[in-house]
Amino acid sequence: MLSRRITGSLAASLALLLAGCGIQIPADPDGTLEHVRGGTLRAGVSPNGEWARVEEGGVAGTDVERLRAFAASLDADVEFTVGSEEALVRTLKDGDLDVVAAGITDTTPWTTDAGVTRPYAEAMLPDGSNASIVMLVPLGENAFLSRLETFLVEEDAR
Repeated sequence: MLSRRITGSLAASLALLLAGCGIQIPADPDGTLEHVRGGTLRAGVSPNGEWARVEEGGVAGTDVERLRAFAASLDADVEFTVGSEEALVRTLKDGDLDVVAAGITDTTPWTTDAGVTRPYAEAMLPDGSNASIVMLVPLGENAFLSRLETFLVEEDAR
């Protein structure tokens, strides 16, 4: 029982010490959340059925609308880049995108190249199986990832 109290006290002291130093957890080493908040969300989408479509005058789809709403929740504009998943992930890794979406499944091969949100939707694949849908963010941008996941959970609850 004493060791739990000591451990709890040490954890609380460490948290206060880190807060006093200006360190926030989760953190964004590249400052993605701060750059987006009040600025521009740079979103990559790949045409994929109901999730994202290129239409006359721009892009549309369920993930496109989610990204617009997420940007609005951060008082940000959204700028869309359309491309293949591979090209978008490469651009995300280069730091020129903040998020990639459009019906990406949780079995995505890009997990070593990007951070992956928790699943926020389900989709039926052409073979009749179900898949969970995720979005991709820059690796290590954990504050941004956490804020996006919180938004997706809140949207799902509506």
